[in-house]
Amino acid sequence: MSVHEKESPAKGGDRKPTVGMTGAAPGSGGLGPGASNDLQMERDQMLQLARVVAELLVSRMDNLPGERAWEGDFKETLEEQLMEPPPEDGRPAAGVLTSAAEQILPLAARIDHPRFFGFIPASTTWPGVLADFLVAGHQVNQSTWLTSSGPSQLELVVIDWIRCWIGYPEGAGGLLTSGGSVAAITALVAAREAAGSPGRPTVYMSDQSHSAQIRAAKVVGVRPADIRLVASDSRFRLDMEALRRAVADDRAAGLNPIAVCANAGAGSTGAIDPLDEMADYCEAEGMWLHVDAAYGGFAVITDRGRRLLKGMERADSVGLDAHKWLFQPYEAGCLMVKDVSTLKDAFGVPHDMLQDTIWGAGHPNFSDRGPQVSRSVRALKIWVSVKTFGMRAFRRAVSNGMELADRAEAYIRASPTLEVMNPASLGIVCFRVNPRDGDLDEPALSEINRHVLASVFWNERAFMSSTRLHGTFSLRLCILNHTTTWDDVRETLAAIERYGAEAVAENGAGPGAG
Repeated sequence: MSVHEKESPAKGGDRKPTVGMTGAAPGSGGLGPGASNDLQMERDQMLQLARVVAELLVSRMDNLPGERAWEGDFKETLEEQLMEPPPEDGRPAAGVLTSAAEQILPLAARIDHPRFFGFIPASTTWPGVLADFLVAGHQVNQSTWLTSSGPSQLELVVIDWIRCWIGYPEGAGGLLTSGGSVAAITALVAAREAAGSPGRPTVYMSDQSHSAQIRAAKVVGVRPADIRLVASDSRFRLDMEALRRAVADDRAAGLNPIAVCANAGAGSTGAIDPLDEMADYCEAEGMWLHVDAAYGGFAVITDRGRRLLKGMERADSVGLDAHKWLFQPYEAGCLMVKDVSTLKDAFGVPHDMLQDTIWGAGHPNFSDRGPQVSRSVRALKIWVSVKTFGMRAFRRAVSNGMELADRAEAYIRASPTLEVMNPASLGIVCFRVNPRDGDLDEPALSEINRHVLASVFWNERAFMSSTRLHGTFSLRLCILNHTTTWDDVRETLAAIERYGAEAVAENGAGPGAG
């Protein structure tokens, strides 16, 4: 029977399905007389394997600080080790799982390492890891309210927490996604539909914007030639005058500006665009404002972060990643929209096979809010982590990342070998080797800093990455991990100074740091 408005499944014992309704014995999986289910395990074996995995993971976490932040191997080597046909007969699961934990998974960037400062680090909470274990075991498809009323309500709870954190009004909402890339695509689909799907749409973003925003614009049908990368200022924030000129020129040429993407923590520098001014402009021009806050957005749970991100609450949509600065396992992205009906207007599509999932007003199907139909339960890990530790602990952890970046900037400014390229912002500080007593041109500086980057990569436990700031090669530390200490940061910077002094001396340009 379909579940329609004012109807719901029976409560209590009547809600449970009849055991053996296919005629099969309980536990047989309905395979018929004489059949066996080779994919099942006994209870004791299941518990033993769970203990094996838990011990492997806890041991990894115990040993991680003393290991390198990156490990990898060449494709030819790994092909030789792993490329084989699937076996006809199985092997003991404990050995298979241990092999994966010891020989495959460690060959990766260990982005939860306390000295992983490259790209955007992501450290997890143990309750979040266990929540994903629970989710996998329950095999819930959280596409509709009928298939997942409890998990769907939990997602509404977590979405409402995020709504309050970013300062959105009542009636705002959203959904959890795989990450910021899908959040951006979903937002720009909503923006396109809200604009009436105009011909030759144009989208605007800073030249510091993440490539995911460019990809999202392409996916929703904006021609590459109509994606405008607007110049940024000396602090790598979008230049409002350049934006105004670009939009005016496009309108005069008959194009249709539909959206502006703002940075609330640009990936290279942590820069925050002028959010209030951009909101004023987009309101006046009738354009959608999307804020990419994938890594930086959860700074808003702190007093300092809320001040820095003022204006984000005025955007039409905001993308955030809980698997970054809210310390959750992948995948835990989020898209928030000021008017949740804009998502349903863009993605709600009737489907005959899913007609039985209509439960009436007030029971949302999350498949009507984004591109996914089948989707996993992503809210549980956030809910379990917050309920376990409380928001005070999360605020301290986020604040710690910003404070360590501030201390790193102060260290760099005091160093005779290092030069700040952009002040610390939301956990990121950009800098380079450039001795005060040296006389190095830009090609020499670029070569020296590339050498330093490689030296840290090959010789240290730490991992960092680089970027280009208005064409200049820059080293970059991103400090978000809740397990990172000042010693981790300080010792990494000291190693950079040492390698920098050696590279400068080899270049013949002066004594360096000494």
